[in-house]
Amino acid sequence: MSLDIYRKLAQHLDDLPAGFPSTESGVELRILRRLFTPENAELALHLTLFPEEAEVIASRAEIDPEEAAQRLEKMAKKGLIYSIQRDGMLPKYRANQYIVGIWEFSVNNLDLGLIQDMDEYFPSLFHEAWKVPQLRTIPVGRSLTPQHEVLPYEQAEELVRAQNKFVVAPCICRREHAMVEKGCDRPEETCLVFGTAADYYLRNGLGRLIDLEETLEILDLAEKAGFVLQPSNAKKAVNICLCCGCCCQVLKNIKRHPKPASMVSSPFVAAVNLDTCEGCGDCVDRCQMEALELDDNTVALDVDRCIGCGLCITTCPTESLAMVRKPESEQPEVPRNMIEAAMKLGQARGKL
Repeated sequence: MSLDIYRKLAQHLDDLPAGFPSTESGVELRILRRLFTPENAELALHLTLFPEEAEVIASRAEIDPEEAAQRLEKMAKKGLIYSIQRDGMLPKYRANQYIVGIWEFSVNNLDLGLIQDMDEYFPSLFHEAWKVPQLRTIPVGRSLTPQHEVLPYEQAEELVRAQNKFVVAPCICRREHAMVEKGCDRPEETCLVFGTAADYYLRNGLGRLIDLEETLEILDLAEKAGFVLQPSNAKKAVNICLCCGCCCQVLKNIKRHPKPASMVSSPFVAAVNLDTCEGCGDCVDRCQMEALELDDNTVALDVDRCIGCGLCITTCPTESLAMVRKPESEQPEVPRNMIEAAMKLGQARGKL
């Protein structure tokens, strides 16, 4: 009986836009059993992507409204479902997609078993569910020149300055790698969250409140630490992940793809001036996608592997690398908000 409820929950999550595909090994069911009690799995089946009060969900689940409210709140604190609570109003709850969602919100509940299962599951999840980019990359600030025509949602600082609440949270990818002694020496507390998503993080102890000044300092850290900036794939971003290619599960799986550029929504690509390149190799070390390599003492760029992060630009001693905007026909269409992004992903997966 209990395994059957997890199969139903797995199907429920797979029917959401971001997906939760099945595997031959059944690792996805092991993950759900680690995260959900059978009772919570049953209740989660009655949530949709539309926020609803506990009383509405209780009616659908045919349980007592007070009991439902208590259980839903506990599930929200564990990151299993999403909650929205505005001043003077009852909280509302909706289903969490597995990624981006349940997995990231499990940052405080990691254990070695869950990490092992996720390492096994992520390639299947990525292959089956990543039909359109769920995240995008924008260049680190110093890789752009004043001559660039850059839209607000293509600039990290502009995205940040448009917000009024800022939270920083631990990176789950660097935390999980550190727990299995495979981590890097980059800082862990770097995930930036904004707006109502910031409220959720604060209510559930997933991050800490910071001000605009500290937020901008974290963005400055990105270039120095060699982080790829990955905001949510919408013009109105709710978060910016600062990711490293050695730990980030998304970047690691994109890197395995023969053409990583096709898997990422990015308006820019690097360009090389071979006349001035001295072949120092700094850019090769900085590239997270192995898009650059030395060839006869000059650098060669594979544009199919370049995800437009700009990290190679900022340390080039001869300024032989630059960011250029892709042709208009190759410009990615950035959804207006997360709802539109989810709809596009669901349509690409045949779920809408």
